[in-house]
Amino acid sequence: MTDIENPILDVQGLEKHFGGITAIDGLDMRVGDGITGLIGPNGAGKTTFFNCVTGALTPDAGRVAFEGTDITGKRPSSVAQEGLVRTFQIPRELPEMTVRENLQLAPTEQSGEQLVNTWLRGDSFTDDELRVREQATEMAEFLEIDHVLDVKAGTLSGGQRKLLELARVLLTEPDMILLDEPLAGVNPTLEKKILSRLHDLESQGYSFLFIEHDIDVIMETCDRVIVMHQGQVLTTGDPDEVKRDDRVIEAYLGEEV
Repeated sequence: MTDIENPILDVQGLEKHFGGITAIDGLDMRVGDGITGLIGPNGAGKTTFFNCVTGALTPDAGRVAFEGTDITGKRPSSVAQEGLVRTFQIPRELPEMTVRENLQLAPTEQSGEQLVNTWLRGDSFTDDELRVREQATEMAEFLEIDHVLDVKAGTLSGGQRKLLELARVLLTEPDMILLDEPLAGVNPTLEKKILSRLHDLESQGYSFLFIEHDIDVIMETCDRVIVMHQGQVLTTGDPDEVKRDDRVIEAYLGEEV
């Protein structure tokens, strides 16, 4: 097993219980830069882990540190302000708004978010709106969804909705993104596009923790793989190490990974 000396995300002793069910059981995890895969059988606790780390759920015990700052139990908005954001298995766009409008809501510290600024800042408010619009357009072009900028988000295909959600979290200028099955329901062409963009973003300094059920995708995409089982980390290593680990094979019902 390999470890990370200076992790971006450092989780120690994390626990989450739902009644008599233990979803996360004293989990320790250290995640560094680059693209890290998070795999495990159904029910291993992967999404619950994401929810605890990003503030959607409050852990019952343990500590979550991001870039050296304790974020345990903080609200999702506060966690996002620290630079840690996540996507969801089912994208959460605003369906009656256009793609452009969805994107323009994402950048933080917009002057128009405070009513008094619209009265006092004059031209600077207009400049800010233009900046946000330009950022939204550039991100849509980068992810190749600029052709649907003025389409209502609720009419997009499943793959386009995944790209829209990725664009929205990127516009918050995060340091790390937790991706919860970003390829689920995506056709092969869009899957290749998303994976290509992840590698582009990695080269720009972004880091990802990436839940995906397609083991082949994880092994081909990720620098490092973490395996969860029954609410704990089973093993960690590079893809080749993980594929050869007998405990991983057993966890996946004896199937070769």
